[in-house]
Amino acid sequence: MNTRKLMQTNTFLAVAALLLAGCTAVQSNSRSQFSVQAAPAGKSSPDLSGYYDVATLTPLQRPKAFGHKKFISRAEADEIAEVERKLQLAGEKQSDPSRKAPPEGGDGSEGASGNVGGYNTFWIDRGDDAFAIDGKFRTSIIHTPENGRMPEMTAPALKKFMARRATYRTNTGEAWWLQAGTVGPYDDPELRPLGERCLMGFGSVAGPPMLPVLYNNVKRIVQTPDHVMILVEMVHDARIIRLNSEHAPATVRSYLGDSIGHWEGDTLVVDTTNFNSRPALYNATETLHVVERFTRTEDGNLLYSFTVDDPAVWDAPWSGDYPWPATDSVVYEYACHEGNYALGNILRGARLLEAETRTAAGK
Repeated sequence: MNTRKLMQTNTFLAVAALLLAGCTAVQSNSRSQFSVQAAPAGKSSPDLSGYYDVATLTPLQRPKAFGHKKFISRAEADEIAEVERKLQLAGEKQSDPSRKAPPEGGDGSEGASGNVGGYNTFWIDRGDDAFAIDGKFRTSIIHTPENGRMPEMTAPALKKFMARRATYRTNTGEAWWLQAGTVGPYDDPELRPLGERCLMGFGSVAGPPMLPVLYNNVKRIVQTPDHVMILVEMVHDARIIRLNSEHAPATVRSYLGDSIGHWEGDTLVVDTTNFNSRPALYNATETLHVVERFTRTEDGNLLYSFTVDDPAVWDAPWSGDYPWPATDSVVYEYACHEGNYALGNILRGARLLEAETRTAAGK
């Protein structure tokens, strides 16, 4: 859930604010000892420590309608922000408690399971504006290739993607996997997505690359002489970047990969390899290689840029960048499975569907 908005509605927020104020004072003192990172050349490097809210209305990939148009005007950016504002207001209206239940399987419109239910906009925090770099509003985070979109997928990757898509079906109220004679998507909890199991963030929020998502977009950086830690609010993923080090052996792999960093002037360059077979970046594989750059800008924010190269998936590398605005907010705990019965109920619901399907078939 969106812990940021939930915390804002809780009656004990005033008490929490006092506690956080005390914690902030302690954090400020503890961070001061790490305020200078010694660079190999003897020059002090910038301290990237702090909190950043990366929510933005600018999409990762450029909408096809823009073609090769990289920039939009302030007026066009304002129009995008206004559309989002109206969507938020519409979604926050009180629901009619006397409304009828949706038709079985949903009404066929967009939304969770044919729009039978899902998050309303109270939980969504995609930001309230598109971002600008050097005063220019961008149509996408991706800037290379020129069309602002991911490159074409390789033939094997596309085949794998289409096979996976074939298992995505509208909720028809039947255990279709029994009829198809295949392993069902609910046969084992480990078949469910990592985000649904609260093992990883929803989307490539911790990355790499680290991208904005539907909500909980605050990140915290803590910098020491030998490491940089990036904690993300969504599902509490934490990246540990070793400075001036070497990659672990290729046999050591993880969801977030193995990240090592070094300074190039005032820019922290992070190289990540050693992913397992299920990186956070959708469609990526264990051959994924990501290079990121973190640069402190004059306004106190960060400019984050990245290049993605996964030859098993895309026929060329692709790159993007976007600002990480500094914020006075903090990272709240994301208790994803605390009192959450959803995963168990998903599996129970599948067993009920299977029983009904067998009964209908006379088995």
